[in-house]
Amino acid sequence: MAVAGSAPAYSLSATAAVLVGAVGLAAPAALLYCAIPMLGIVLAYGRLGRIDVNAGAAYSWVGRTLHPSLGFLSGWALVVAATLFMVAGSLPAGQLTLSLIDPALASHTGLAGLVGAGWFLVMLLVVLGGARLTARAQLLLTGVELTILLLFIIGVVLHRGAAAAFDWSWLGFSHFDGVSGFASGALVAAFCFWGWDVTGNLSEETRDGRRTAGFGALAGLAVVFLVFEAFTIAVNIVLAAGTVTPGADALVLLGEAVWPGIGGKLLVVAVMLSTVATLETTLIQVTRSLFAMGRDRTMPAALGAVHRRWNTPWVAITVVGAVALVLFAAATTLGSVADIVAEAVRAMGLLVAFYYGLAGVAAVVAYRRTLLTSLRELLLGGVWPLLGAVFMLWVFFESLSALGTASVAIGLGGLAAGLVPMAWYWRRGSSYYRPARLDAARALAAESPYQAVHRDRRPDAAHEALATDY
Repeated sequence: MAVAGSAPAYSLSATAAVLVGAVGLAAPAALLYCAIPMLGIVLAYGRLGRIDVNAGAAYSWVGRTLHPSLGFLSGWALVVAATLFMVAGSLPAGQLTLSLIDPALASHTGLAGLVGAGWFLVMLLVVLGGARLTARAQLLLTGVELTILLLFIIGVVLHRGAAAAFDWSWLGFSHFDGVSGFASGALVAAFCFWGWDVTGNLSEETRDGRRTAGFGALAGLAVVFLVFEAFTIAVNIVLAAGTVTPGADALVLLGEAVWPGIGGKLLVVAVMLSTVATLETTLIQVTRSLFAMGRDRTMPAALGAVHRRWNTPWVAITVVGAVALVLFAAATTLGSVADIVAEAVRAMGLLVAFYYGLAGVAAVVAYRRTLLTSLRELLLGGVWPLLGAVFMLWVFFESLSALGTASVAIGLGGLAAGLVPMAWYWRRGSSYYRPARLDAARALAAESPYQAVHRDRRPDAAHEALATDY
């Protein structure tokens, strides 16, 4: 689920041209230097999930450690980013499907929107069917996607028509155009990695969710990082400078260069599967976040309703589906698919950097009383999550001056819209705004007796709880 959430093939297809346009040959470096602090955020999620299993994830953790208003805005940022992705992901899914049938049809934005909406509705029904059905679908979609990508990595290694020799400077700072150029590249890289945190939103539905969710996120980040680095280095080696122009699909160009004729088609299949898979995980994230908000009465209580048969937040899923379909219709009138995706990617990057940064700070605050107990605790629980948080928040503020007006307006405007429901439900007295403070020292001390019971292997010991959807 974490790998599918980051959607390696889709992310490369949607952002490689944007990333190369922002930083040129430094694309591998942008991903590397974003991955290091991103690992701090992964550690923060794992540690916070251990002491507070909650479908809202950062929405709950930030609210219980920093301030409820910041917690709500963290959850709202995810909701807005995920909703934007319904368009940024579904339109390419439709476009890629059409390109497999007839490449001439792929440039028709309206038709791509219609086919993409069809894919979206299929994924909506899968998510409605429950977490187990969703996970089984991901095993198929993401398994095939990763197999195709691995074959192409091998193909690039064996490829003889290199446009350039590998250069270690691609992993350094020399190719960045100053601080603002680095920030722009890091913002796109943050969007590339976004999605692994779906495991946090699934923690209430996961067996041993206190530990499994965090481990899944860590393993997912490792896999997608290796894939991203391999393919961005391959783009620099195989494709000549100037080949990857704005709006171009670098992944398809790479496929045609490595395996002429069939390579581009195979990678189109991989990107299509990746796009459909990440639509599913994004739906999981946004609907579980809205479920948690409805349950806490910080959004309409109906969003917290659970279907009796499927055990899924069916009202939240229905609402997200309706809003997304309206956005599909609006997006098809705004321009080409490439233009829509490019603006949405930058806006989503802002929102992701915002709530990731707050989650990193929340982890340090929650574990503040345990940080000096050991060097390992200080490094993994304090220094690294704080580094990730500072980096993400720096990228957020630094990018505001570097991005276009449309991207900033979409990102900040979407975030500001959350002030309305926040003020409304705060005044109505939601208990979310009077939180029980999250303190790791107390939570871990209370967890110890529970662990002792479950480590008992006697036949009459408490047996392992089955995974449930709430």
